[in-house]
Amino acid sequence: MIICVVGPTGVGKTKLSVLLAKKYNGIIVNADAMQIYKGMDIGTAKIKEEEKEGVPHYLFDIASVTTNFTVYDYQKEARAIIEKNKDKNIIFVGGTGLYLKAALYNYVFNKDNDNKDYEDLSNEELYKLAREKDINMNIHVNNRKRLVRFLNKKDTKIEECYPLYDAVYIGLTTDRETLYNRINKRVDIMFQEGLEKEARSFYDLHINSKALSTAIGYKELFKYFDGEITIDEAKELIKKNSRHYAKRQYTWFNNQMDVNWFNVDFENFSKTILEVEKFIDSNNQDK
Repeated sequence: MIICVVGPTGVGKTKLSVLLAKKYNGIIVNADAMQIYKGMDIGTAKIKEEEKEGVPHYLFDIASVTTNFTVYDYQKEARAIIEKNKDKNIIFVGGTGLYLKAALYNYVFNKDNDNKDYEDLSNEELYKLAREKDINMNIHVNNRKRLVRFLNKKDTKIEECYPLYDAVYIGLTTDRETLYNRINKRVDIMFQEGLEKEARSFYDLHINSKALSTAIGYKELFKYFDGEITIDEAKELIKKNSRHYAKRQYTWFNNQMDVNWFNVDFENFSKTILEVEKFIDSNNQDK
């Protein structure tokens, strides 16, 4: 059985994944693009060792921030884990929908090496094409060079995409006000836990890789370190970008996957857990 725990940032996916893994005697596979990287712990809200409760976790901390771990890399690693653990229940957890799609669907990669220059298209048209390719794309409409480079990337999926594995998609959600409040509070906690120091450690080593230049929490602090903004402005920008990212996550999952959504009861999380388990058990009985 494959269970995918998805949803926006800050709704309790990590906690639910561990509880489900314990109930169904399963393993957990990371589906968060930034938790792949070593050292990016606080800013990505990566699970702590004591929170794993003895459950085997895979695809966390497997790449250096100086490397570019691609969707294709994730596809190969995730499918290898699935093949090696056919006799076990597998719980994927994370908010990077494209990673899940690449791993669990017949997501193939374009082998065409002829790059286009898109000279006949406006920035707005390029931006629209880029969003159609990946709704989580966060390149500014005026950054033409990056938009063209993004469109020429060799990870373009084919139009007809179908699942290769039988999986159930569990989505955690809550109302917008509650979610935004939780996101804002979590950013404050990250700073208390040492996010600024963690980001500074990369900055002082002059590491400005793709992972660090795109990850929320790090790219904003790099601007602060460069003297472009104040620390308070960086903090507010992290909160703002996290909220916007949560909105994009909702849009992606609603458009790309058949997700079964559950409203989280943060006052009584065990109630949410029981609802999810009941659904999973019922879904298995129907097969």
